[in-house]
Amino acid sequence: MDPVVRVAVVVTFLRMDKPPAEPAPALPADVQVRLEPYCSVATYRYLYNTVGAPYLWWLRRTASDQQLAALLRNPAVSIHVLQGADDRIAGFYELDATPWPAVNLSYFGLMPHAVGCGMGLAFLRHAVDEVWRRGARVMTVNTCTADHPRALPTYLRAGFRPVRELREQWNVPLRLGLDIPDHLRL
Repeated sequence: MDPVVRVAVVVTFLRMDKPPAEPAPALPADVQVRLEPYCSVATYRYLYNTVGAPYLWWLRRTASDQQLAALLRNPAVSIHVLQGADDRIAGFYELDATPWPAVNLSYFGLMPHAVGCGMGLAFLRHAVDEVWRRGARVMTVNTCTADHPRALPTYLRAGFRPVRELREQWNVPLRLGLDIPDHLRL
């Protein structure tokens, strides 16, 4: 068994039962969101690892290439990439419509260089609006105390409401080399 670091987080589960009434804030004119219909495992790992490293995203890092390839081939899963004006990737989100007519926002985040640039809420609303355009009946997401401190307030501003909190303990493999904040360590 791999050596692990024990981590404690509080996970907040959120839900949205109808589209937001207010119009979405606009993304900057020089950025676009594109669907990645044939996202490769290498591209997915780059997105997940780069966006998630500061927030202790670890679970998908333990998946094999075959497991990730199967996930990316699932027609109910879609990957959407935020492309900056300079052609740099600025973020991504992953939608999972497996529990249709519910859609889960499995992952959402910005690249480190795009954090604090004022695009978070507009990008999140792009994901929300995409889900409702598909005809979903409910949208879910969860966040935890390892995520960016503005994650939960941003989900609330976008129209999600909390439905429950759960305290979890994770065994994060040391081999992943993640920087684990002291306040999360058990």
